[in-house]
Amino acid sequence: MNTNLSNKDLLRYLKSLDFQAGFLDRVKVYYRPLVCPFVELINLVKEGEKVGDIGCGSGQFGLLLAEFAKPSLVFGIEISERLVNNARQLFEKYAKTAYEFEVFDGVVFPDRIRDLDVIFLNDVLHHVPKPAQQRFVADLIGKMKSGARLILKDINGGSILVYCNKMHDMLFAGEIGNELPWKKAQSWLEQNNLEILEFTKKRM
Repeated sequence: MNTNLSNKDLLRYLKSLDFQAGFLDRVKVYYRPLVCPFVELINLVKEGEKVGDIGCGSGQFGLLLAEFAKPSLVFGIEISERLVNNARQLFEKYAKTAYEFEVFDGVVFPDRIRDLDVIFLNDVLHHVPKPAQQRFVADLIGKMKSGARLILKDINGGSILVYCNKMHDMLFAGEIGNELPWKKAQSWLEQNNLEILEFTKKRM
């Protein structure tokens, strides 16, 4: 765990990147640490672990992991080929670890997930259609190896502040999210035989 790591370190690093992409993609890469607790998430990874990022976007979180957590592999999947290409561009230029990125159909998780020690699902579940969310979680867990850790970070649908995120998603994603109350998400994890090791809430 890097106890000295701060959000300023992450922002400084991301803004130093020479990243050729569309305006919104660049904004998300450079400034997402302002709305997501990346420092706390990075500190959950042990050096040398193989890490997965489901819905990896343009790869900025994976690149932060590669820079500050020192995993042996970063594996990312994303439904947008444009974003996967962004991630490959960033990693080809800056990554200090092995990496793989794949385009994901949103339904069938790749077998590569069985090799991973830690899997992140950061702000992805609320973009999955409501009828498919529970199956999405179960299918992901079903691909994980015994002893792997799933880190689920998402917006608490049980909070009145969820409407701030809905406005954010309308602006940046052109859609209204399907945020879950945290207790429902927790129950889905437990129904799939996961042990909850840690639970935290944070307002950003």
